[in-house]
Amino acid sequence: MPEPGDVIITRVKFTDSDDSKIRPALILFEDLGNVVIAGITTNIKMSGINIFKSEGAAQDSVIKLNYIFTITNEAIIKTVFRLTTEKRNLVFNKLIEKFSVIK
Repeated sequence: MPEPGDVIITRVKFTDSDDSKIRPALILFEDLGNVVIAGITTNIKMSGINIFKSEGAAQDSVIKLNYIFTITNEAIIKTVFRLTTEKRNLVFNKLIEKFSVIK
């Protein structure tokens, strides 16, 4: 079972159709079979947190913290690698920053 901080390959459904695509994503947390993830793109010009081949990514990529959604455990195809503690802390701090507007 993948854990928070794991980069996975998953099937992601499009919001505007029944089609889906296989994409990388970062597991943020799991609760009652629902897995909350952040999308990952290889478009390194996009805003987010960079992850690099040297860290385990297939190619230099960006974790998109503005693209968070929920999947089921069954949608997870495989775990690719785990973020370093430093990178997991960076994700956590950026999420706290984004959610601070709720205060």
